[in-house]
Amino acid sequence: MSILRFLHKPHNALESEGRNTEPQIGEKEYTCPNCHRTIKEGILEGNLWVCTCGHHFRIEARKRISMLSDEGSFKELFSSIESDDPLAFPGYREKLDKARAASGEKESVITGTARFEGMKAAVFAMSPSFMMGSMGAATGEKITLLFEYAMDHALPVVGWTVSGGARMQEGLLSLMQMAKTSGAVARHSEKGLLYLTILTDPTTGGVTASFAMEGDIILAEPEATVGFAGRRVVEQTTMESLPKGFQTSEFILDHGFADAIVPRNAERKLIADILRLHGERS
Repeated sequence: MSILRFLHKPHNALESEGRNTEPQIGEKEYTCPNCHRTIKEGILEGNLWVCTCGHHFRIEARKRISMLSDEGSFKELFSSIESDDPLAFPGYREKLDKARAASGEKESVITGTARFEGMKAAVFAMSPSFMMGSMGAATGEKITLLFEYAMDHALPVVGWTVSGGARMQEGLLSLMQMAKTSGAVARHSEKGLLYLTILTDPTTGGVTASFAMEGDIILAEPEATVGFAGRRVVEQTTMESLPKGFQTSEFILDHGFADAIVPRNAERKLIADILRLHGERS
């Protein structure tokens, strides 16, 4: 049975669905990078940070989980795990401090459990403000521990990915997380448990080459960049011009690497439908 039948026609991007979208005096404004329209923060917040043109703004991990899961259902796990500087890489500690200040988080991924229309799942979400969701040893450790927790409690895993790839400041220790997380995904799968991934902008590098593309069902937000190496790197390596839309959600859907493109205001319902079809085991 195709999951596409559970996708509902999205509301107009400015339909508030009961949220207060009245502009406030002195309210912060944002410019859409796609249509260049200026939009009040309250209106964007009420529309899950999606512009009228359909552009999906990047949002923080904790905000994403809060917006898309049942209210008050998120319970954080493994919050004490954070990156160190194992290679004494010049300037890395300062970068980590800036990333923590910018994101308000200790690490580039948030892990825990949440419910979607009452259906419980283990969840992770990556933070674009923490070094663009780059994957270090702590990132891989938290995701691995989450899959192990999900195995112990017979839970499906729902994950939102956003990443510039493996964190070069941790060298081989960062690259090793690709195998480590992939092993955890495989063990979770061997237990007969569901893994659902939602690719957001951008999902690239070692994250794409590991746990981001290993879901049983792979969804993607519209027009997200999804790929391994960057477009210019690929063109310079192959000495060929790449087609329009290369490494977008739409491109990977057309080429069989994703199951559906889902606008943000349809994600909660579809996640709940998929979890309900799979059947809660806890």
